[in-house]
Amino acid sequence: MSNIGLVSLGCAKALSDSERILTRLRAEGYNIVDSYEEAHTVIVNTCGFLDSAKAESFEAIHEALDRNGKVIVTGCLGALPEEVLTRHPKVLSVSGPHQYKAVIDAVHKVLPPQSDPKFSLVPPQGLRLTPSHYAYLKISEGCNHRCRFCIIPKLRGPQISRSFDDIWREAEALAISGTKELLIIAQDTGDWGRDLQEATYHKNGKDYKANIINLCRHLGELNIWVRLHYMYPWPHLDELIELMAEKIIAPYLDIPFQHASPSILKSMKRPAQHERLLEKIAFWRSICPDISLRSTFIVGYPKETDQDFDFLMDWLQEAQLDRVGVFPFEAVDGAPASLDEDQVDEEIKQMRFEQVMELQRNISRKKLKKKRGQDFNVVIDSLEGHEAIGRTLYDAPEVDGVVHIQNAGFLKIGDRVDVTIDDSDDFDLYGTLKTR
Repeated sequence: MSNIGLVSLGCAKALSDSERILTRLRAEGYNIVDSYEEAHTVIVNTCGFLDSAKAESFEAIHEALDRNGKVIVTGCLGALPEEVLTRHPKVLSVSGPHQYKAVIDAVHKVLPPQSDPKFSLVPPQGLRLTPSHYAYLKISEGCNHRCRFCIIPKLRGPQISRSFDDIWREAEALAISGTKELLIIAQDTGDWGRDLQEATYHKNGKDYKANIINLCRHLGELNIWVRLHYMYPWPHLDELIELMAEKIIAPYLDIPFQHASPSILKSMKRPAQHERLLEKIAFWRSICPDISLRSTFIVGYPKETDQDFDFLMDWLQEAQLDRVGVFPFEAVDGAPASLDEDQVDEEIKQMRFEQVMELQRNISRKKLKKKRGQDFNVVIDSLEGHEAIGRTLYDAPEVDGVVHIQNAGFLKIGDRVDVTIDDSDDFDLYGTLKTR
């Protein structure tokens, strides 16, 4: 039986690609292993969004070649095949993101499939690289936006939405298998369906317009947590907030604002109506008071002045977002902003990064302190001795805070339990199991 190893780098969207590749290979009878020594060939699913990510991908390719020798490269860095082959001419194949057939064909050339029914059984939900109680559900590929700091459209192409039926089959299979949380992802999740030639889909005896509102309403029928990531600030977000208020989907919105200064947003080719955004945030909270808002920001963008940065800091103080990620601007080869004049000094970028993090640390600490004494339903993600570590409905895995539960080591991963919050720090909560 042929053994396949896989190294998956980058974002959740790349992880979803890896899961699809492994599912197809397992269905063809390949055995999936987790060591270089056991694998007959290794697939490296790369990231190429930032130069630092490219460096990590090149290092992963080098390690796989050194420890195994037979390496197939795919993913975002694979969209630059000449660069990959120049650095690593011994790789067997190079393909870009979501080019699943090219990866499978490359595997076939090295290890012809030997399908055997007793070895190729695949669960209906496919193979997953996440814990069984949550899963990423990618609803479209590519991106139609042209943000000047980003090369994703060059790497992944224009947006291509999956059909509702395709999404629903995967989501339903996951729910039946015991998945308790779906994390909905795309480059722009809120734009799903816009590019579909057939603007409607059929469900429950009716026709529905193919848009994110209707999709989320139907996913909510599965009675599991449905969490939205990577939302562009579209006007129709108001309707999604109403679904959150109705408890149809999780009261959680991941919306990368990237900055607040009008001049910087305009240079980025992002929506520049900062006042409108603050009004929107207030409006969303009036509809769904317990909504958790997560965003990401770039500091040190070309031509970002002290005034631009102060504007961002004041905006963040007023917005009082629940979770914030911040990144110093990184000049990426191929991104228009990388060629702009007046690049910001690296020391200034780092200083601004630290200032935003300190501001958000204070905001988060005060927000979490208000949760002391409250009860929350918590899903268990991991166990460490006598402590269980989980998340509330208001936090996503890997990127947000957690709840530490003492004397709960007897719980199982995936359990949902009620927890009374006793304490908090800058980003995490601490509690005990609620007694009935």
